[in-house]
Amino acid sequence: MPIADKKLGEGTYAVVYLGHLKADPKRLVAIKKMKVNTAEWRDGLTMDAIREVKYLQELSHPNIIALHAVFSSKNQNLNLVLEYLPLGDLEMLIKDVDGIRYGTAEVKAWMGMLGRAVWFCHENFILHRDIKPNNLFIAADGEVKLADFGLARSFADPYRIMSHQVITRWYRPPELLLGARHYAGTVDVWSMGTVFAELILRRPFLAGQTDVEQLELICQWIGTPVEENWPGVSKLADYIRFDKGNIQPIRGKEFFLSTFGTAGPVGVDLLMSMLALDPRKRSTSRQVLEHKWWTSEPRPTAKEHLPKKGGGPEKMGEDLKRKGGEIPASRGDSVARRLDFSAMR
Repeated sequence: MPIADKKLGEGTYAVVYLGHLKADPKRLVAIKKMKVNTAEWRDGLTMDAIREVKYLQELSHPNIIALHAVFSSKNQNLNLVLEYLPLGDLEMLIKDVDGIRYGTAEVKAWMGMLGRAVWFCHENFILHRDIKPNNLFIAADGEVKLADFGLARSFADPYRIMSHQVITRWYRPPELLLGARHYAGTVDVWSMGTVFAELILRRPFLAGQTDVEQLELICQWIGTPVEENWPGVSKLADYIRFDKGNIQPIRGKEFFLSTFGTAGPVGVDLLMSMLALDPRKRSTSRQVLEHKWWTSEPRPTAKEHLPKKGGGPEKMGEDLKRKGGEIPASRGDSVARRLDFSAMR
């Protein structure tokens, strides 16, 4: 039985505590107490809470946050006892440009951990649907763990209609922005590709402030989705007819090398395969792991030698209290002010 020691954060949907196991006081855990609201939510719990419990109980992998136990308290709150991951998240490392330095070998190690987590989800017919740097927690030994399964869902039935209003906007693939109701694991692969790009650039790659602007940035940096490069795209529910004079052709390898050259030609080839407009041409999570980039030089840095930043328990609390799909407003505003894509028009 866990015992709560300290409140780490509180949001609309959850309160997060740092705690320890009664039988082993040295073993720390994070306790996520999901708030009950019978007036607003069915059975008093958000669908996010139900999903998170369901999928974390089904998944056990070194690169996915572990759910140790679930219990209810006297006030009917649902409590999730999660693995304690003390070193913050990947976003902290990316943003600390002055304090944390890393290169291709470190990016390869982090992306490998993410790739294995996503592959395992897909092997178990689960879509994560909210992959982004602040959902990638870092354990004490340097291992990256995928967390926040509040937007996850099963995709074993290809004919079931799914929501297109998932995945945090900056990491959302074009098919969802265009209203696709049927999709598969390649939506997560697109998100992985944007994380890959962000690790290299050390800022969000496609940071749109609205869905329309997000689609505009994809057109500028990747290419405009039209029937010629994506057969059937015009049949998507929210497809926009683009003016012929504003159609941007699919960006080639030279263009990607000019922006992501530090990944090398082989790394750029992998990145391009993850950011293909047409989801049928995009790599699957298995194909990502089979790519030759992983065995090319430099080899991935061992997890114990990866750069670390002391995130502390408060950062984990801040991340766990969020509802899935959120971008903090302050972060979005600051990124929007720094980026200038006018040269790409």
